[in-house]
Amino acid sequence: MMQNALSRFGVFSLRILSRMPLGFLYLLADFFYVLVYHIFGYRKKVVRENLLNSFPEKDLREIVAIEKKFFRYLTCLIVEVVKMNSISTKELQKRVRFKNTDLVEAYLKNNESVLFCSSHYGNYEWVCMGIGMAFSGEHYPIYKPLSNVFFDEWFIKMRSRYGNDMVSMRQTIRTIQSTKDRPTMFTFGSDQSPSKDDTKYWTMLLNQPAAIQMGVEKIAMKTNRPVFYLKTSYVKRGYYEVDCVPICLSPKETAEFEITEAHTRFLEDFIKEEPAYWLWSHRRWKHKPPAEQIQTAPSQEVLPA
Repeated sequence: MMQNALSRFGVFSLRILSRMPLGFLYLLADFFYVLVYHIFGYRKKVVRENLLNSFPEKDLREIVAIEKKFFRYLTCLIVEVVKMNSISTKELQKRVRFKNTDLVEAYLKNNESVLFCSSHYGNYEWVCMGIGMAFSGEHYPIYKPLSNVFFDEWFIKMRSRYGNDMVSMRQTIRTIQSTKDRPTMFTFGSDQSPSKDDTKYWTMLLNQPAAIQMGVEKIAMKTNRPVFYLKTSYVKRGYYEVDCVPICLSPKETAEFEITEAHTRFLEDFIKEEPAYWLWSHRRWKHKPPAEQIQTAPSQEVLPA
């Protein structure tokens, strides 16, 4: 009972905080950065280890610079997520701009569906919200439910505000089947570490063996739906640009693991361009593979249509 009461109070407090102007919230973010990084050192060890392993060519000075930049951004991301509860359509459209939407709309207007790969880079929550407004088809983001029921319900309501229909990971296939006659977009967080029970593929990601979810590739090859990557770029504080990049337009013509390698290499390349805006506090490499299952990653290229 006490835990439920605290959860309700926490959600209520976040809703109130969400109504504050973003300028004020960013001042809070600057204060939180000092607490999170310099005083409490939240997951600082995890972030440092991930960065050192990912960029062995960089010296400690460079690693620390990326680390600090990441934590500064992380606290901004936290207040931006809180703001989702009250952000207006106009404000969101101003802050999240989509490029090359016509490539996706060509399929949707022809009553065809598409698959989106996304990652925990930049404000992935705002990007996901914005998809429901930026495109004409129905949008189904795939998510993993939170263990806390009250916060899970709060997140679902926020994420669903502008035309998104959230789908639990375990309901993905059922939802795809039930919407197969309508033009839809399904968005997958393709950089998440799979659970032990999920189908996975082992490859190298940022100089480390990584398990990659096979969901996007399996669905793409079965349904022949084109795959696009939502490449998010950080423009400035509170502003993002999202490029719809074709990864594979004819999945049934590809070899096994080709799509998975393509979106993994694509992710790796844009993380290297500007590493501070990926979620380094995530324990991405917590699972270790048998040596014979690690693949050698080819150079990244967009697959042909």
